[in-house]
Amino acid sequence: MRTDGDSWDIVTSVGLTALGVATFRARETLDPEPMIHDDYAAWFVEAAGEPHFLQKLDEPASGGSVGLFGRFIGIRTKFFDEFFAAAWQQGMRQAVILASGLDARAYRLDWPAGTVVFEIDQPGVLEFKNRVLAEHGAVATADRRALAVDLRDDWPAALTAAGFDPGRPAAWSAEGLLPFLPGSAHDALFERIDALSAPASCVAADDFGRGMDQHHFDMEERFFGSNPFGNLNVRDLWYDDTRADPGDWLSRHSWSVHRVTPFDLAAGYGRPITDLPTDLPAELLDRLQQASYVSAEKHR
Repeated sequence: MRTDGDSWDIVTSVGLTALGVATFRARETLDPEPMIHDDYAAWFVEAAGEPHFLQKLDEPASGGSVGLFGRFIGIRTKFFDEFFAAAWQQGMRQAVILASGLDARAYRLDWPAGTVVFEIDQPGVLEFKNRVLAEHGAVATADRRALAVDLRDDWPAALTAAGFDPGRPAAWSAEGLLPFLPGSAHDALFERIDALSAPASCVAADDFGRGMDQHHFDMEERFFGSNPFGNLNVRDLWYDDTRADPGDWLSRHSWSVHRVTPFDLAAGYGRPITDLPTDLPAELLDRLQQASYVSAEKHR
């Protein structure tokens, strides 16, 4: 269970979920028709040596091991990749990846010259990530600046000290993050993003609503026979307390908001989700259909 001020490395608590997501990004990369390419993800899984995820990484592609959760990770990753690409096409040269985990976008995306990518995460996660990237001689395609600071603490001070310029537009991502924050920190996150964002800045987040993730994993176990995170009960790591709806909050604070469902994204990517079990409970189906990815631009 979570506690105030708790911390983790890459094989414990929230850090282990980052390792799991990297595993499914690596699996998606190996698909005959992948939605994304992340050749760095497998490095992290192999270096961590966690048995469950090593097994997942080595399972044959024909074994169906990616499952529903893996497909959603591919969709989610592609959405955020495209979000950043759209931002730099609009001239943005600052990107902030909140709770960056084992995300390798600073290396695998073709950032324009002069782009600074700030990554914020726990010290133990970034130490592991930096070591693995250095061991493989990885070279970032942007000016990557990794900040070891907890998002429940004063991360804006660390961000500005690292060279972030609040007077210039920036692209922000909160990918796979929101359920892991207490309600107060969740709402403060958007308040801080807003305060640091010049007009024309943009932000993207995945918003599955309170209780959605629990139903998601219940479905994975019920219909596909396994928990994608092995013995880790991810539900123990989430907060389900009162918090603002991200899209509604941004709309009230001078941001233009767009929402899209994973189902619409999947169809647009040529990978429609048409094989859900026919006997899904009505409540679960309704929650799946209400899930969304939120992107927003601050009014100019």
